[in-house]
Amino acid sequence: MSKIAIIGAGQVGSTLAFLVLEKELGDVVLVDCVEGLAEGKALDIMQAGALAGLENGVAGYDDYSRLKNSDIVVVTAGQARKPGMSRLDLLRKNSEIVSSVVKEIARFAPEAVILVVTNPLDVMTYLAYKMSGFEPNRVLGQAGVLDSARLKYFLARECGVAPREISTMILGGHGDSMVPIISQTTVSGKPLIEVLSEEAIEMVVEKTRSGGAEIVSFLKTGSAYYAPATATLTMLDAIVKDSNALLPASACLSGEYGLEDIYVGVPVRLGKGGVKEIVEIDLTDKEREALHKSASIYRESLRVCEKIR
Repeated sequence: MSKIAIIGAGQVGSTLAFLVLEKELGDVVLVDCVEGLAEGKALDIMQAGALAGLENGVAGYDDYSRLKNSDIVVVTAGQARKPGMSRLDLLRKNSEIVSSVVKEIARFAPEAVILVVTNPLDVMTYLAYKMSGFEPNRVLGQAGVLDSARLKYFLARECGVAPREISTMILGGHGDSMVPIISQTTVSGKPLIEVLSEEAIEMVVEKTRSGGAEIVSFLKTGSAYYAPATATLTMLDAIVKDSNALLPASACLSGEYGLEDIYVGVPVRLGKGGVKEIVEIDLTDKEREALHKSASIYRESLRVCEKIR
């Protein structure tokens, strides 16, 4: 039985805890520094589980020592984006939070896989890698699964088909520099470029890029959590079940795609222990150029992060 720890009992963390319980991936430890928050959320989730006949447990604490013996630690702790706030605006506050959290993970769960959800995602994942001292395959970030789901949703709506008929993937950074792999996107088995015009494709891509910000603008006081939590669950499922599923994730590159010592979204095979393989797929020259540009943007953010620390 896997032990999955989730740090941060806010909307994403608590929703994820419920989904993990429902999926029966293992027992969950929910940790939050706010006294009583994780305990209350865990109690609510367990009562729902009793109604649903679920057997695994969710326990809430404000004590990081409860991370001990965790197989996977998901980091959702951090400040949520507010209207008018870019992902990079979050850098200063969330770098402090993630740094302190990762120190506790390294102390109490030194053998765990770290899955980062906190924004700005790629920078926070790199920070977690450096602060933990873990092998790079055991530190990864959730972004590409979420971004790809958003693109799939908007494409399905535009094409008038079910989302399951869309095959697509987004690489690169989690934000404005995301890189949709349009050259390999299909609709009901047909290349996207044969289904939609170039203008329509660009419109859908822009909707996807602003997908998170659009939700923030509606919510006013929060950000998306159902889709991010479900995307994270997808990655947890692959790791716990050692499925070798091919998913886009923020991973540490060591020469793949011509990039070195940078975390950015790429296709990976996920299983026990985290990233088992970084898969290099064929990209057009334009897509490869966009991936390198995305990486350069986040490399500059890393320099800012180092100054903050």
